[in-house]
Amino acid sequence: MKYLIVGLGNPGPKYADTRHNVGFRVVEQLSTDWHSDTHGDIARIKHRGKLVTLLKPTTYMNLSGKAVRYWLQAENVPKENLLVVMDDLHLDFGRLRLRGKGSAAGHNGLKDIDQLTGGNNYARLRVGIGKDFHPGQQADYVLSEWTADERTELPALLKDASDACLSFCAHGLSNTMSAFNR
Repeated sequence: MKYLIVGLGNPGPKYADTRHNVGFRVVEQLSTDWHSDTHGDIARIKHRGKLVTLLKPTTYMNLSGKAVRYWLQAENVPKENLLVVMDDLHLDFGRLRLRGKGSAAGHNGLKDIDQLTGGNNYARLRVGIGKDFHPGQQADYVLSEWTADERTELPALLKDASDACLSFCAHGLSNTMSAFNR
């Protein structure tokens, strides 16, 4: 059985340590063997007999759908085995929320994926980055770097989120939701 786990973010050193790139950081926990390929950086792992392709799109966040559509087709992964990992400023820092489908909730990366893959019927793991910003400052906030306190807690958050990704592949959506949504 094949899976595709996509961490959303923006390519390049300018964005590497920003809140918006937490999706990249989560999938980077799962492999150190990355290489550049069509529309993204790719790694492949095996987990409990499952073949898992990890993807960090290089199309920039708002155009992530192009990379996701390409790799779903290239790897022949059924959409029910797709998991997209991204930041969520509506969740407190450190919270995880896994769902089997849902709205983009203003997330432009998800909007593009929905549009280019034919709907929102795929799993998404939202990683809470907090909401410590003034109205109208969302873009600046998500593109800002972590605070010192957040940096201290970030390794545990990334570990929990990457464990949730592996659980999705090994134990399915429902069991993983029960174990990791909090």
